[in-house]
Amino acid sequence: MADQSTTQSDTGIIIFDHPLIAHKLATIRNRETGHRLFRAALSQIAGLMVYEVTRSLPTAVIQVETPMVTTECAVIKGAITIVPVLRAGLGMIDGILDVMPEARIGHLGLARDEQTLEPVAYLNRLPIDLDAGPVILVDPMLATGGSASAALTMLRQAGATDIRMICLVAAPEGIERLRKDHPDVTLYAAALDERLNEKGYIMPGLGDAGDRMYGTV
Repeated sequence: MADQSTTQSDTGIIIFDHPLIAHKLATIRNRETGHRLFRAALSQIAGLMVYEVTRSLPTAVIQVETPMVTTECAVIKGAITIVPVLRAGLGMIDGILDVMPEARIGHLGLARDEQTLEPVAYLNRLPIDLDAGPVILVDPMLATGGSASAALTMLRQAGATDIRMICLVAAPEGIERLRKDHPDVTLYAAALDERLNEKGYIMPGLGDAGDRMYGTV
């Protein structure tokens, strides 16, 4: 039976349909929510989402000595790597690590070139063996998809072969970009929003996640 905590939309992204996630997302969307509560809710949503995101991770069977007998147990194969897109992606890390403290953390920093309007990397710190296991890219916002597409390309160039992405809210324009550039990457989001406005902000959205998370609004 399919897990009822998620739904697969016709845009190729897995949207979470869970009352607890919806409740916390309402807190994050609220313009009156301060940065402390915003950070807490963002981290909590990420922790809730990671259960479903890791559902398809490959496992191996090992022998374990319990206090009573020897038994077989399943463990995740390979090394899991979490890669936040700076700076807002950092707000999702603690919630994920609460569930998977054994995961490694890479970092990607991207900024928009004001001349070309394309994302340019200013930080790239990744494990040297990204092909050793699953890689999860995290970023609260998927707007135009330019930065996410560039980050996924960088992960591939660094050797990643099993990639999935978590975001909080996604716009149809960003999903379309990723479906075109990286059709094999599974996308997970807490909400599929309506559109981008003329300034490229997600509507209804939640504002600038980085500014709201760090209190720099």
